[in-house]
Amino acid sequence: MLTENKVTEFKREYVDGVKNTVVAFANCDGGVLYIGLNNDGSVQGVESVDDTMLRVTNAIRDAVRPDITMFVECRHETMEGKSVVCVSVQRGTARPYYLAKKGIRPEGVYVRQGASTVPATETAILDMIRETGGDSYECARALQQQLTFDKAGDFFGKRNVEFGPAQMRTLHLIGEDGTYTNLGLLLSDQCTHTIKTALFEGSKKAVFRDRREFSGSLFGQLEEAISYIDRCNRTRAEFSGLDRVDMRDYPTDAVREALLNAVVHRDYSFNSPTLISIFEDRIEIVTVGGLVRGISMDDVLLGVSVLRNEHLANVFYRLKLIEAYGTGILKITDCYGDCMDKPVFLAADHAFKITLPNTNYQREVRYTEETSGIRGAMAVREEDHYGKRVYAAPDFREKKILSMCHEKGFVLRKDVETALAVSQPTAILVLRHMVDTGMLIKEGGGKNTRYLEGQLQV
Repeated sequence: MLTENKVTEFKREYVDGVKNTVVAFANCDGGVLYIGLNNDGSVQGVESVDDTMLRVTNAIRDAVRPDITMFVECRHETMEGKSVVCVSVQRGTARPYYLAKKGIRPEGVYVRQGASTVPATETAILDMIRETGGDSYECARALQQQLTFDKAGDFFGKRNVEFGPAQMRTLHLIGEDGTYTNLGLLLSDQCTHTIKTALFEGSKKAVFRDRREFSGSLFGQLEEAISYIDRCNRTRAEFSGLDRVDMRDYPTDAVREALLNAVVHRDYSFNSPTLISIFEDRIEIVTVGGLVRGISMDDVLLGVSVLRNEHLANVFYRLKLIEAYGTGILKITDCYGDCMDKPVFLAADHAFKITLPNTNYQREVRYTEETSGIRGAMAVREEDHYGKRVYAAPDFREKKILSMCHEKGFVLRKDVETALAVSQPTAILVLRHMVDTGMLIKEGGGKNTRYLEGQLQV
């Protein structure tokens, strides 16, 4: 007598759970489902063979994804003079198979455990995806299949590029089996990967001034991240004769290329966010995923490009977000061509970091070091007959700060930024110099720092 086991299942009559068993057989080692046998293996038989076979084939065709019909054979057998429907299922080649209404989730993917049909674990689902989808993360079927593309549609529309089912197949957002790929997930509104930004006080990760996390479609994350950095990217004005020259803290093209590099070359098989840290003197962008195997940092700096996410890069190329593969790092370097401080690129086994120097901050530091050396040599002229040191007269900015301090009793860094129309680094450098020369006294720390009138005569 037949008995139930990993590859054999009995059903007394057709029930809705038949399709769960078919999915489980296809995801494991195949098997045979007998409809018309009791749990103990005794023959019950079915009243209408044709009706039962029709219900089985319709359920398999309509409810199971990807299409599994080519791996299923439904036939009529006679046992002990009674009609039994046998459903033979082979192990499928496009696993995991799942119920269309449930998606590629444990409640939609079934496997065999002994003689039982049970929901698959997430680990088992991912193993099946890797086994049948190869090494390419972006081409593998996405676990989430209930996806929308509102942001991506807007993005394509603004650039006059068609974005429909046909284009989604061509761009590999939809795979050959008709399901959404991980690339589709990345560009969908349901993308689970994020970009985290943090704005710090000073040059260390000690005091947070602000932090944000951007989610959803990669297109939306890019827009929000660029907009956020742009708000932090201040403009410094200098005059060359009668001409005013505006200089951003960070070259906008360098910021754009660094963000695009982070999004396109990130290893999305790791569920870790892209990190953007904005300091007083630099921006650091850290992404998961080191260099592609076989490529060195020297190769990258020469313009060699081996794509980890080939189809994602192709989407960005078609939308003219990137011009050509392998030029991003070179463009970032070119943006700092006239600057003494250059971008720094570091690659670890599983991470890549780009550091963009704040060009205005570096200019101000060198200017202050040079001028403070002159003032240090000239500032103390003599001691008057009361024994007090007499310093050289403050410049116009220092006079304005001292006047504000005298009227209010103290000044804050933000007061100086507003009154002098200067960037945060400039305000910090001016205040630091005034503290060093005794014009001001620093009180408190962090956001609560105040500057009081100093004790030295100026």
